[in-house]
Amino acid sequence: MRVLINAGPWLPVPPRGYGGIENVIATLVPALRSAGVEVVLATVGDSEQPVDERVSVFPDGQFARLQEPYNRVCGIVPAHQHAVRRRLQAGDIDLVHDHVEAAGLTGYDASGPPVLHTLHWDLTKHPSLYGSLDAGPRLRVNGVSADQLTHAPAALRAHAIGHVHLATPLASADRPLATKGEHVVVLGRITPGKGQDLAARLAHAAGFDLVLAGPVGPYHSPPALAAATDDANPDVRFWRDHVAPHVDGRRVRWIGTVHGQERDDLVATARAALFPLRWDEPGGTAVVESLALGTPVVGIARGCLPELIGHEHTGLLTSDENELGELVHKATAISPDECRAEAARRFTPAVMAERYLGLYRQVMSL
Repeated sequence: MRVLINAGPWLPVPPRGYGGIENVIATLVPALRSAGVEVVLATVGDSEQPVDERVSVFPDGQFARLQEPYNRVCGIVPAHQHAVRRRLQAGDIDLVHDHVEAAGLTGYDASGPPVLHTLHWDLTKHPSLYGSLDAGPRLRVNGVSADQLTHAPAALRAHAIGHVHLATPLASADRPLATKGEHVVVLGRITPGKGQDLAARLAHAAGFDLVLAGPVGPYHSPPALAAATDDANPDVRFWRDHVAPHVDGRRVRWIGTVHGQERDDLVATARAALFPLRWDEPGGTAVVESLALGTPVVGIARGCLPELIGHEHTGLLTSDENELGELVHKATAISPDECRAEAARRFTPAVMAERYLGLYRQVMSL
């Protein structure tokens, strides 16, 4: 089987720090290739993911341009998608596995290979597209959780063939456990839906040390953000108005984007990973990574979290924001070994690849 995986033009695969979708693809590709699949990756030129073939238009990721005026950036995705369509003209691709938001649902030739489009985001977005989708019999979609698909308009849901939970290469029951520290971590982009402002207030009120790790808009470090003068970015405004007033460098710290071993060490030594969600998280990469590193999850029971976390076994969930602080202190009773064993059972790359291979065969049989 030869599959073209379309990662889009925004970030390299694997990403150098932040990049949820690109991390998912970097996790999936080696497992697919181990199962005998040839992978053609449509990405940017500085991607380092080993594949059988690479397709690219841009030499590097275009993510930093997302906040530019529309008339300056509206050609980025079409240029990338055009290169994908040119590659498909060779006629040797059995299936396209597309991960490009919105545009990945349109523009594929019905006479070409079948398409599986993975939905990684909030499905209440793009109502004019999702609410009227009629992509024909050769395109199907999948979610990254069962809950995510319940929020899809009927027209989009009619194209769905199931969901596949995300995975992490960290999922191994044989990894040595790290010594736990005193800090709690919130990992992810600083944005209202992730609830970092709530986490920071809770840290002061409930008395626990909190580390916030993730970018603020295009800014990946405190010095870069401090030098920024443009407040047009909504995440930057959220940071300055609602999060920064609680960041004192002692009880609450923001360390910017972390990746690789630094990120793993930060999460593995945390006594809990906190997810104070204000939206229905569709996939939860950071959730399964926390479990794989032996760190229990404390969070709001919405979105994918109830599917990923066994309450009182691998974490503690609540529907009450005010209860989160108390649950952080109770999380020390959760066994790190049980968290890690659950990740090794459910969230390995091989498990994810097996599920996708089943969907590939289903779509190819249409």
